Amino acid sequence: MNSDSDLQIAGDILEVQHLLQPAREHPSTVSEFVGLARSIAADSARWAGIVQYDSASRWYHRLHQGPGYEVWLLSWVPGQGSGRHDHGLSAGVLTVLEGELTEHTERGTRSLGAGAQRSFAPGYVHEVVNDSLEPAVSLHIYYPGLTEMPMHPSQSAPTAVDAVPA
Repeated sequence: MNSDSDLQIAGDILEVQHLLQPAREHPSTVSEFVGLARSIAADSARWAGIVQYDSASRWYHRLHQGPGYEVWLLSWVPGQGSGRHDHGLSAGVLTVLEGELTEHTERGTRSLGAGAQRSFAPGYVHEVVNDSLEPAVSLHIYYPGLTEMPMHPSQSAPTAVDAVPA
């Protein structure tokens, strides 16, 4: 017996069915959306056969929608990027399914390999780019569903010429 804790569990909690909450049909919390993204990522039969690659523009496909959320599948050939943007009033989860993507934010640059996930709040500004030599596939969940994607001017590091006062 652990005298440091007032909480004692007798037996396996999974044996006490009346204490378990029923699984939700649709996610409603950030962690549940992250879990949904992980479960879709693990089920490649659900998405791998429909992925297409387009060298002229990023390919995207709405894979699923539920009450208040959407699940999108995107492909990225080398060099394709999203441009610097936010997602309006939508929060989201980005999961890299195959390949590697680079995310640029005001805080820096992050490489996202297969399995990497990012969750973000409304108004989060970033740019996602395929800087690799191989195509990539990503999964995006937006809640509420995406209604706008405002673009922002690109941030670039000042050059020596830009740093000289006029």
